[in-house]
Amino acid sequence: MRAIFLGLMIWWTAMAAAAQDLSGLARVIPDESRIADGWFGGATLELSLSQGVPYRVFTLDDPARLVVDFREVDFSGVTADALLPDPGRITEVRFGAFKPGWSRLVADLSAPMLPDQIGMPVDTTNGRAMLSIVLKDASAEAFAARAIPPGDPGWGTSAAAPPPAPVEDRFVVVIDPGHGGVDPGAERGSTNEKNLMLDVGLALRDALRRTGEVDVVMTRDRDEFVSLPGRVALAHQVQADMFISLHADSLSQGQARGATVYTLSDDASDAASAQLAEQHDRSDILAGVDLSGTDDEVASVLMDLARTETQPRSDTLASALIAEMDAAGGPMNRRPKREAAFSVLKSADIPSVLVEVGFLSDARDLANLRDPVWRAVMVEALAAGILRWRDEDLATRPLVRR
Repeated sequence: MRAIFLGLMIWWTAMAAAAQDLSGLARVIPDESRIADGWFGGATLELSLSQGVPYRVFTLDDPARLVVDFREVDFSGVTADALLPDPGRITEVRFGAFKPGWSRLVADLSAPMLPDQIGMPVDTTNGRAMLSIVLKDASAEAFAARAIPPGDPGWGTSAAAPPPAPVEDRFVVVIDPGHGGVDPGAERGSTNEKNLMLDVGLALRDALRRTGEVDVVMTRDRDEFVSLPGRVALAHQVQADMFISLHADSLSQGQARGATVYTLSDDASDAASAQLAEQHDRSDILAGVDLSGTDDEVASVLMDLARTETQPRSDTLASALIAEMDAAGGPMNRRPKREAAFSVLKSADIPSVLVEVGFLSDARDLANLRDPVWRAVMVEALAAGILRWRDEDLATRPLVRR
């Protein structure tokens, strides 16, 4: 069992495969799937599938998580509440696309637990499979010793597609739709942040490309997870002139409503901004990413001397976006320009902003964000703000460098 657990990749048998129709994507069957506490400690996860698929199981520490990767599974029709109706030893579960050809399920553990039994028996009469994982209580030391991430280099750190080669004398904008894949972001009913921001990001890409003056690179152009360091790294790979991250979060404290533009600061403007930054920096944890080494990857772009020049340019970018969004009717937050320690803004040499287009936790903003006409108006305002900043930045950059 230890070899299976540490090996991480478990293939269903060839004899079972011969009995299955593998022409379609494996689907999760909600009514036959469940997560529950064990009678004497531990927990059990049972996931019914329309057919067997290759999968792997591993755990991650700090915080304790169980991660299951599939190649590939359709989770449509499955809700976290139905799969985990009574949170207990497993406190929360998330699932969705992780990278092309792979899906991921992440379960948060209330206490250290290790897989004691793992299997995916396949019914040879109908091809259906049942992934079964039985977790048993473990000491913190034992859990930490066996919390080994998969060895695939670059998992979750690459973008949806290889970045294009930089073009000389072109204005390159990286658009970063927040969250994605296994990380849905904020949710209100059937509306979630990852899909809304992907729609806004793609529309902004198209608006900028229509001008014929901008090269646009997306950190993701589909429902796919990309890690925070991966988003930052992509901007550097394409030698971006600016980076804009798009969000529509939910806040439990303070009056969060109206569009807000953030720039980087170690000290947040206020408590609500600090809460947002903390929520954003949990994205990789939520998606089941091993964070060891992340600090070094991010730290490699934290160049204080470069930021001396870049920070004022980020500030003027934020001001240009706010002016155009306000002129388009907003509505804007009462303090639309704020600062916080967002990891995704830590490119020291690339002017970077994070735009909260609105907040799903506010009824007015939620109605606006669901309105495609309102989103189209905001997209045009964002595009106008980017072009306005580009022109102003080109005119003032020689003065900044003196």
